[in-house]
Amino acid sequence: MERPSELIGVCVASQDRLLAIAAQMSDGDLRAPSRLPDWSRAHVLAHLARNADSHAWLFEGAMIGESRRQYPETGMRERDIETGSALDKDALLGDLTRSCRELEAAWNSLDDDLWDFLAEVSPGPRTMAEILFRRLREVEVHLVDLDASYEASDWPEAYVEGELRRALRKLPDRADHAALVEWLIGRRSAPVLKSW
Repeated sequence: MERPSELIGVCVASQDRLLAIAAQMSDGDLRAPSRLPDWSRAHVLAHLARNADSHAWLFEGAMIGESRRQYPETGMRERDIETGSALDKDALLGDLTRSCRELEAAWNSLDDDLWDFLAEVSPGPRTMAEILFRRLREVEVHLVDLDASYEASDWPEAYVEGELRRALRKLPDRADHAALVEWLIGRRSAPVLKSW
């Protein structure tokens, strides 16, 4: 598998956008609710920082031939998000910036022949290339969750098209096939889909 240079560029641009939007928020803005139940905007940013750290951990493992789990300790993700969400604006933005830049350095350091190396994320083993896309998903979806004037209509085409391809591949597993075909040919309303 070759280095996904174009997707790396899209991910870097998304992280830059995230950092620019976060920098415009006041401490009061950070304490305001996000679009996610029970999470403030600070929770969302803390999650994105910890997610970046967890991805850097996976990439660093790939560099030494060690297949790692994204979160090696039970409860680590939740605990670290809560801790990060309590930081003041400068500390939280500093943490987010550091984590994004360290992840970008990990992407740039990964040898071209290691992008198909497998690591363990919540749905199961994924290649480094797929983990790169998962980071793009995290940043773009949570940018909308921040409720800070960024909407799904602002998503980059590379994310929309990549997500659509992935979702459509899984669609037959989420509905009765006959009902799905009926909907696709315009003979019925959309079938109820099983949860992800």
